[in-house]
Amino acid sequence: MDELSILVTFAVGLAGALVLGYVTHRLKLSPIIGYLLAGVAIGPFTPGVVVNHDIAEQFAEIGVILLMFGIGLRFHLRELITVWRVAVPGALIQSALSTTALAVLLHLMGWSWTAGFILGMAISVASTVVMSLVLAEWRDLHAKIGYIAIGWTVVEDIMTVALLLVLPLVFSPAGAGKQSIGAVLGEAGFEIVTLVVIIAILGKWVIPRALERIAETRSRELFTLAVLVLAVGIAVGAAKAFGVSMALGAFLAGLAVGRSEFAARAANDALPMRDAFAVLFFVAVGMLFDPMSLVRVPLTIAAVLFVVIVVKPLAATLTVRALGQPMGTAIPIGAAFSQVGEFSFILGTVALGLGLLDDSGWNALVAASIISIALNPYIYRWARRLPSARKAGGRRAVPNSRDDVDPARCILVGYGPVARIVHQLLLERGAEITVIDLNLETVRFLRTQGHRAIYGDALRQGTLEDAGIASAGSLIVSADIDDAAEIIRHARLHNPDLKIIVRCSHLRDAAALRRAGATVVLSGEAEVGVALAEVVTEGDQMVCASAAEHRNTIRRRLYAYPEEDAGNGQEP
Repeated sequence: MDELSILVTFAVGLAGALVLGYVTHRLKLSPIIGYLLAGVAIGPFTPGVVVNHDIAEQFAEIGVILLMFGIGLRFHLRELITVWRVAVPGALIQSALSTTALAVLLHLMGWSWTAGFILGMAISVASTVVMSLVLAEWRDLHAKIGYIAIGWTVVEDIMTVALLLVLPLVFSPAGAGKQSIGAVLGEAGFEIVTLVVIIAILGKWVIPRALERIAETRSRELFTLAVLVLAVGIAVGAAKAFGVSMALGAFLAGLAVGRSEFAARAANDALPMRDAFAVLFFVAVGMLFDPMSLVRVPLTIAAVLFVVIVVKPLAATLTVRALGQPMGTAIPIGAAFSQVGEFSFILGTVALGLGLLDDSGWNALVAASIISIALNPYIYRWARRLPSARKAGGRRAVPNSRDDVDPARCILVGYGPVARIVHQLLLERGAEITVIDLNLETVRFLRTQGHRAIYGDALRQGTLEDAGIASAGSLIVSADIDDAAEIIRHARLHNPDLKIIVRCSHLRDAAALRRAGATVVLSGEAEVGVALAEVVTEGDQMVCASAAEHRNTIRRRLYAYPEEDAGNGQEP
């Protein structure tokens, strides 16, 4: 594995995903389809450029770790514990039903019961990567639907880890008789509990203090590095020391960091590579697909696909409903499970090595995975638009809905002397304000006073979303930020009707901020000039209306023609 091979794999994988992702987006299809097709195009089963799949898979593993870490950051432990009453029995029941259904179908087609059950267990596991992206698109990831669905997949991951430990003992001659299944599962259970306890201790006493020391340096690079070390380090350490998957270790690490006041900044400021590496996950999956398998084993692929997109969602839906959840929650959760992903391939690889699956079973698994991943966003969209799901989901049922915008909600970026005045005046008017600031002591002070404050950088993707930009009535950028135009564009993208008020020091910057989408731009130079003019003319006994009109005339002239006015004082 040379350096050039690594760079070629990375560059070609991302370039292919970019081109085909853009094409599918223009065709109003999910970009995920484009990412998968990019993998097929650069894989070993199609002519043209072929990249190293092992390297692509390692890049994809980084994406899965970062994505699971980010999901863990956003999950509240209390709510996650609450949904375990649904997630644990739900995962067990749905997996049993899906596995049995596929085993019966394949047995009728001439497969052995063992092979049928192994492939059934592989397809009963859903992809957390796919699920999180689809849930996030509909703003369900951090709602009740998302908590149950992700908690469910965590249970499936733990079940898969146990299965990976048991299979070699039962079916490998080298592993037979060495240790009982009960002893192996007991040891694995003890290791998982020990891991959870260790991470809980780290999350309560060690991680917050370490991140606070890093944050005090005011170095963005050091903070980013610290969080990446936590995500990857705990994930790898959990896999090596406790035998769990790196995805599960990363999720637990995210839960630990998420309990601290650094959660928002860690999620948005320190994971810039997450999306790129997550895309490589789909590219790596596409590289496994042999298009000729559609001709060689069409009936097997059809059977597997039928269970994945029909039986499995139906089993999940009925299970959630039987466990006491409303149909409006059960249907989207069932639809979210209409796909298979990363753990399916791990289990399939082990089964292939033990001789439990042949090439036809492997190709059917890969083909069904790619097709179901491509169809999953549309299945979820259909499920989410059903009357019962739309009613249960309320305003979340339609992405980017403007119905929940509240004019009284305001986001205030920065908390300097100017912002403190604005904050106090808005509070007196009954506004609901969320402050975003990079000064940790300021954020802590505001929280102790009962005000909502987020420690983070408004320039980082996700910070404005955490502050509730989609439902805010106004955004005030009170800090003089060099890249304020980027904040404006990002805010306008998520809330086209938002009133955006921006402060800048110099008049020359006002035009660019207005072009970026600011509703009102206030320049220090102009406002000081207006104030001075008022002081000079206050003895003219001008009536209030005339004085106000005079101020507005000055402002229009200054903001509309800053260069001309500054140069020769001409009237507009």
